[in-house]
Amino acid sequence: MESASLYSQVMASVETEIKFSVVDVTALADRLRAAGFHLDTPRTFESNVLYDTPDRQMRARTEILRIREYGSKWTLTHKRLPDAGPGEDRHKHRVETETVIADGSALAEVFRSIGLVPAFRYEKWRSEWSDSEGHCVVDETPIGTFAELEGAPDWIDRSAARLGVAHSDYMTLSYGRLFEQWRIEHGSDAENLTFEAVEAGGAKK
Repeated sequence: MESASLYSQVMASVETEIKFSVVDVTALADRLRAAGFHLDTPRTFESNVLYDTPDRQMRARTEILRIREYGSKWTLTHKRLPDAGPGEDRHKHRVETETVIADGSALAEVFRSIGLVPAFRYEKWRSEWSDSEGHCVVDETPIGTFAELEGAPDWIDRSAARLGVAHSDYMTLSYGRLFEQWRIEHGSDAENLTFEAVEAGGAKK
């Protein structure tokens, strides 16, 4: 019997997206349905670990290497800036290469054996929505709830307008950067964006 491959379904593309803050998850779900979205994946726990060299060479190049566990599914993702940036743009653009893997824990051991280290961990509860053109994910994180619209730039803007999201509400920071801002604003000493770490680190402001 042929054994299952560790890697499968490799996909590479330019990811275009924006984030926005969510105050009321139920109200957003109602607006998504009214805008023609349907729920693809109900609220599911997600755990992510970013790997880097000990001296953070990937961070310096604005790259990430991530192992994600989402429900029962493991994925490996690499993201980097496009070769030629779009210039001034209210949307976030990244070249993303992603593949489904059979065992994230085994791959983590491989990373450690070649000198990569876990650089940052973050968790969320995610639900996934889509229409015929793009996707919306709703992420309940330890520092607040955010949604992401991913698709063609004009679709993002049209969908945001249907959802009542103004251009001034667009966010392009990663969860790592949002966490850094949150730590400074709240005086927290949490090192990872996990529910346990944020609760233990406290908010001192």
